[in-house]
Amino acid sequence: MSTVAFLGPAGTFTDAALQQLVDRGRIAAGDGGEPDTAPQMLPCDTPPQALAAVREGRADFACVPFENSVDGTVSPTADALASATRLQILAETELDIAFAILVRPGTAPSDVRSLSTHPIAAAQVRSWVQENLPNAQIHTTSSTAAGAEEVAAGEADAAAAPARAGEILGLDALASGIADVSGARTRFVLVGNPTTPPAPTGNDRTSVVFGLRHEPNSLVQALTELSIRGINLSRIESRPTRVDRFTYFFHIDLVGHIDDPMVAEALAALHHRTSRLRFLGSWPVDEHGNAEAPPADRASASGPPDRTEGYAWTRAMATGRG
Repeated sequence: MSTVAFLGPAGTFTDAALQQLVDRGRIAAGDGGEPDTAPQMLPCDTPPQALAAVREGRADFACVPFENSVDGTVSPTADALASATRLQILAETELDIAFAILVRPGTAPSDVRSLSTHPIAAAQVRSWVQENLPNAQIHTTSSTAAGAEEVAAGEADAAAAPARAGEILGLDALASGIADVSGARTRFVLVGNPTTPPAPTGNDRTSVVFGLRHEPNSLVQALTELSIRGINLSRIESRPTRVDRFTYFFHIDLVGHIDDPMVAEALAALHHRTSRLRFLGSWPVDEHGNAEAPPADRASASGPPDRTEGYAWTRAMATGRG
């Protein structure tokens, strides 16, 4: 049996995403055999804590939120993946995000003076709360389900949380399907220790983090290695290194798999161009994703520089070494 750390407690969207991954057979048993249909769950207060559980050997995997279609990348997750010992993303799943306003039985809208929820959730329901619960002050918690627990304990009047959290705790819903921006989705990832990535499917995502030397055009040159090979990016952003002041890592998701020849060649070239390159994984895109398979016949326009070290690094990442 494997152990999976997740942003808890039970009833969070991460909990639902984890169950979706289990149902799809994405979580391997502890011995690396057949899919684990009943892994042991380890609830954690934050995404970094869930990832730390894997690094420390207390969990085999972690399920954490990675990117939201409204608010972008979940910064604590991205920063934790970029630091400390390397972990690897093995799978992803997406969920539609809408909230129930949960209260103790008998609570009327006029009774609500405080509403607890996660900071990202607060941003997604703020307009609705201001219009429909004008007396409520929003207080943030470690997760949406933790906010529901505060309501059940009498520490808050209401919570914006998944409806499932209300079912678990015996709370009523004043309203359901609440979201200031309709159609919001969150991508969750399953993270484990470095290993051979899942086999290419033709609809895959590869994620890396890199640093650059302080030289003119260094970012342009790095991204050109992708462009000349016809590789599309689905995400790019900079995050502080938290080591030297005003220095940044670049986080990119690209369309394709490390075993795709053009992707492997581009990563080898990036290894040459960057001061630090961390491979976060290649994995199948969730069926609700919109990534496109890389062109198979795009000729390489790379020049003759020696990529021996870069190719060795790419092979190590593709076989779970390093």
